Amino acid sequence: MNVQPWQAWAEQLATGVALVDSDLRVRWLNSALAELLGSGMRRATGQPLALWLGAPDDLAQVRRALDEARFVQLREVALSTFDERTLQADLGLQPDGAGGLLLEVHALAPHSLAASPLSATLRGFAHEVKNPLAGLRGAAQLLQRRVEGAELQALAGLIIDEADRLAALANRLLHHDAAQVGMVNIHQLLDRLAELLQAEPAPPRLQQDFDPSLPDVRGDAGRLQQVLLNLARNAVEAGARTLTLRTRAEHGVRAGARMLRGVLRVDVVDDGPGVPAELRDTLFEPLVSGRVEGTGLGLALSREIALEHGGELRCASRPGETVFSLYLPLERGHE
Repeated sequence: MNVQPWQAWAEQLATGVALVDSDLRVRWLNSALAELLGSGMRRATGQPLALWLGAPDDLAQVRRALDEARFVQLREVALSTFDERTLQADLGLQPDGAGGLLLEVHALAPHSLAASPLSATLRGFAHEVKNPLAGLRGAAQLLQRRVEGAELQALAGLIIDEADRLAALANRLLHHDAAQVGMVNIHQLLDRLAELLQAEPAPPRLQQDFDPSLPDVRGDAGRLQQVLLNLARNAVEAGARTLTLRTRAEHGVRAGARMLRGVLRVDVVDDGPGVPAELRDTLFEPLVSGRVEGTGLGLALSREIALEHGGELRCASRPGETVFSLYLPLERGHE
């Protein structure tokens, strides 16, 4: 098949694109889709679409788009890859003008933490913190041996524990290890957050508004602790004097393309000046910061961890009250 100019353009896209003929066989696909499917382009070309889109209802929708020569969009379709994974994606199908279909594949954030890929943001974060963490831990060990008094030794121990937690997180990110998934008590993480904040040179005033009936959530405790710490420290560095940590249950929350029936919501509320208007649309993007000395990685990392957990991170801000809300799916028995 001769390569058309638009195919050369499509080859540069990060979005997966394929041409499907009237027999629902793949005539051509770009390298982004081949990579997504865990296959070489030659191997996938000529294969039936049913090989990786096996649900009868989904195939019927594809056939309908072909027969009626109209655009069809499929949401949260399960795709079986050539390397025996399953991934979720949105599909766009439109007539190609030659009796076939142009297929666009938009992969969704994975619902399973264990299968989630790591982005450049996470890997960059891991690279940046590893060396300073080693020095920090070494200094804290020296202090712990030299200072007198149980309180000062406990503070040095707190630094060592946090350095170890962050080093373990960095190692998992750099080595592409799966998340350490288990049942997490969010209130224990918030208590730990309060302990860390009170150890700061100028700690904020803390208020707690917890729903004690909330169940545990499934997740990686270390990564979730990092999200909460990022949100709280961002608030303090932005000038907040009072932080309120609040937990609630909520129903019917949309996270990306998913509608979550039941979620645990964690709010970090501060009384700072608010998010500048010019940053609100790009707040969660890497390298965006409202402070001259800021790296712009904290919120990007935090949102990515929320998405890894199948949840969401949102912000509502006005002068005197900024609320960052972390949404985490509840197990079905607790929805």
